[in-house]
Amino acid sequence: MQIRFPSLAPALAVAGILLAGCGAGDATPVQRQALPPVLAERHADWRHYGGDEGGARFVSHAQITPDNVATLQPAWTYHTGDLAPGTFPDAFNSPALQVTPILARNTLYLCSPRNRVIALDPVTGEERWHYDADPALVGLYSVTCRGVAYHESPDAPSGQACAARILAGTLDGRLLALDADSGQPCRDFGDSGEIDLTADLGDVRPAEYALTSAPTVVGDRVVVGAHVADLRRGGVPSGVVRAFDVRSGKQVWGWEALPPEQRVAGSYVPGTPNAWAPFSADSERGLVFIPTGNPAGDYYGGERNGRDTFGSSVVALDALTGERRWSYQTVHHDIWDYDVPSQPVLIDYPGPEGPVPALVQATKMGFLFVLNRETGEPLLPIEERPAPRGGPAPEALSPTQPWPVLPEPLHPTELTEDDMFGFLWFDRQACIKQFRSLNYAGLYTPISTEPTLVYPGFMGGSNWGSVSWDPQRKLLLANTSRVPAVIELIPRAVVEAPGFSERVELQLDTPYAVKRGPMLSPLGAPCTRPPWGVLTAIDMTTGRKAWEVPLGGTRDLAPFPLWLNLGVPNSGGSLVTASGLTFIAAATDSYLRAFATDTGEELWKARLPAGGHATPMSYTGEDGAQYVVIAAGGNRMLGSRMGDAIVAFRLP
Repeated sequence: MQIRFPSLAPALAVAGILLAGCGAGDATPVQRQALPPVLAERHADWRHYGGDEGGARFVSHAQITPDNVATLQPAWTYHTGDLAPGTFPDAFNSPALQVTPILARNTLYLCSPRNRVIALDPVTGEERWHYDADPALVGLYSVTCRGVAYHESPDAPSGQACAARILAGTLDGRLLALDADSGQPCRDFGDSGEIDLTADLGDVRPAEYALTSAPTVVGDRVVVGAHVADLRRGGVPSGVVRAFDVRSGKQVWGWEALPPEQRVAGSYVPGTPNAWAPFSADSERGLVFIPTGNPAGDYYGGERNGRDTFGSSVVALDALTGERRWSYQTVHHDIWDYDVPSQPVLIDYPGPEGPVPALVQATKMGFLFVLNRETGEPLLPIEERPAPRGGPAPEALSPTQPWPVLPEPLHPTELTEDDMFGFLWFDRQACIKQFRSLNYAGLYTPISTEPTLVYPGFMGGSNWGSVSWDPQRKLLLANTSRVPAVIELIPRAVVEAPGFSERVELQLDTPYAVKRGPMLSPLGAPCTRPPWGVLTAIDMTTGRKAWEVPLGGTRDLAPFPLWLNLGVPNSGGSLVTASGLTFIAAATDSYLRAFATDTGEELWKARLPAGGHATPMSYTGEDGAQYVVIAAGGNRMLGSRMGDAIVAFRLP
């Protein structure tokens, strides 16, 4: 979805004084607790995409503190080279540097939008090696690689090639294994170092099947899902999740998000729900946790015939066998593009009788589902509430939808005429008029052949950046966007009639095309009052918000002096440290910020060379200094400045 603010400057000039006061409300500091030694060791390195295998995005490194963070300064910058002329031959491509590096063997490993796998010195940023996967890029609308995975064989002879290996996916559906020391392909893995994941999926057309999230390593298994293109055809490739032996590349198991009676022995069923977001794992319990998408059909659910049984769910699979242990559906019969977009985060829930192994799933609706990690049962109350009916296939909708009572929603659950906004009077009146004309009955309003208001919009709420967990303060940190969308189903007969010229997306094999976009005012701003993006802390001992602040400002969207801290749409994630800091960029204004985790007070910010739509990570180098690293590559879909930089910060 493209969100731009093309002509904010005149409106901001009039409204600047009124809006400049947006900021944090009162907040109660949360008592700091000591980090247990075992927990400190678990979070001392960053060997997984989300910091640890449970995606907490927390580090025990505490050299950078709330008292000295204001002196943080750039240490080094590395450029991936992804914006070189001719790199992206197709104008449809939208490269996005969304990677979070991992640290192992005193080396940073990462990937770039065109699937260049790179190894860097973590202290100097100097390149140690790179490997070009050379994927086919034509026709893709999501050109990104969010991370790689690491595996080490402890019993391998010293100096043996590929005793430690990097696992990476590509945009044309391959899984690579590279020697961690040299970057050369591991010849014992698959076909000379790679596996063609599309080989047994039947009819796979260009740009339909891509790996954008990091693989997940659990023991000697590497588990992968895939991004399967939306709004193409009913016969797009299966969304099967597969596990491979990390050494040989031999497939160990495959799991399709289908009821057992709908599976086909010896092959995979086209159009089944995929799992494009990052996974998490619990090696101790032998589980891997899968956030699922939707079956083909997207905004029209009339012909799914049970294929969405495990859609928009979080699913726990046995890491050894692929057997489903449990699943929990966050949206029933989803037709709003509310697929589960983010890595499940594993926490020890602070229950009244002691810690409980738990999973927190953030969703596009702004809901947080807190589940028992072993059983899938809710640890905090979730109600089935009546949902609106209607649309072209009402029989395919669920009469109820799950609503977590706690934690508090991260996103407003309803929109009223009073929420309409405009920088000028006529601007707001236009939004009010548009609001009155739309089909809207609250959250889960069925999408119909009338323009339908969908709030949260299809980017969320939460998205792939997920949430962070501070185990000391028992705080969950979440960044969300608040931009409504307007979606309309248009009968194919209308679209195919002579003279039809509107821009739509065809849902082949369904009776409808789709027209969608953000709900914007004539001046190009969201029709809802700011903030349009926030950072929120949830106190998990109560399920209530500890604090909430606007995230990001209008710099890069308007000229100086009209840079206001309104809170803007964002994409990326956060990092929390034991010393009490939350680092996040994500917003469109090309800053990396540090907030006090206790209170939400902004303590520091630094200008990045491009939009920082990624998740930061941190480590202590061999020089004894703590580093904070973030990818700054921008995102055309969000209208932020483009670049190809990996930037590291440290204290003087």
